[in-house]
Amino acid sequence: MPTPHLSLCTILSESKRIIKAHSRHFLALSVLFLLPLSFSIVVFPTLQQLLHFTTHNSRTLLSHAIYHSTFDKQSLLLTLLYLGFTFVLSLCAVGSITYSVFHGFYGRPVKFMSAIKSIVVSFFPLLATILLCQIIMSGIIAFFVIVVFLVVKFVNFVGFQCEYSYSSPFFVGCILLLIIFLLLILVYLQVNWVLVAVVVVVESSWGFKALKRSKYLVKGYSFVALSQSSCFAFLVGILIWSSSDLGTRFGGISKGWSWAFVLQIVIASTLLMLLFLYNIAANTLLYMYCKAIHGELAMEIAEEFAEEYVSLPFDNGKVPHLVSAVYNGY
Repeated sequence: MPTPHLSLCTILSESKRIIKAHSRHFLALSVLFLLPLSFSIVVFPTLQQLLHFTTHNSRTLLSHAIYHSTFDKQSLLLTLLYLGFTFVLSLCAVGSITYSVFHGFYGRPVKFMSAIKSIVVSFFPLLATILLCQIIMSGIIAFFVIVVFLVVKFVNFVGFQCEYSYSSPFFVGCILLLIIFLLLILVYLQVNWVLVAVVVVVESSWGFKALKRSKYLVKGYSFVALSQSSCFAFLVGILIWSSSDLGTRFGGISKGWSWAFVLQIVIASTLLMLLFLYNIAANTLLYMYCKAIHGELAMEIAEEFAEEYVSLPFDNGKVPHLVSAVYNGY
């Protein structure tokens, strides 16, 4: 049998179908977790500007050293609180929405309280697995930095001339090649681990087991995973970048919070919330399609529906590999 074709349009179409079928449920989860997350991402740069503006106005009452110390402490505290807040909300959103999309795919009743309870089960495994991913990636980046440092030191030690400036084409070229190589490794890991969160929530496995499981499922469909991740990352990046200077653009810091300023925040937060929602749903659907294509879903569907003929909701014409099952009582 030829390898079935799976496209990003197929995944997005099925994500839209499931979200639309349970619109009130996903709206409630989005308002509870994703809207505060997107609002904080949009407003955080403005809060930093506000902190700087307030501290700058009180600078005449303080010495130069105390001014910088106060600003640095407040900025660091605000950043740590922001990172902790967004990280916790992200884990709650991923756990509850992934659980809901997974059950919605099978046509099961999607209940709000069940989705909330799923957070308790998946929160700490998600936390441990994501921290493991970050540690691995940080270790790779640190390794590259150490290698570059040692190479430069070795070159200087043996007596060669090495210029630490952008005016040296050789030095700049080597650094660019190393950065490109590092980015390729990070992108490769990101693509192979794109289903890690879904594996943790759905299969209750975590750590290295979840990483290996995600890599196995994505095998053969890396381009789809890459296109999906790149698409959402690009849209989210553009939206965050466009809303990063709202305070400066609308004079929200020094001239009061105008209606245009508030409206821009509301629109940006809502669009970001929808992007996060569809990204989580798309990851869950990608997991389901990969399981189906690897031949792991047929018996689950047979046991789920019993004595009913079932076919997966693949988009006809785009995914010719239909998975169907008939439960025969064994």
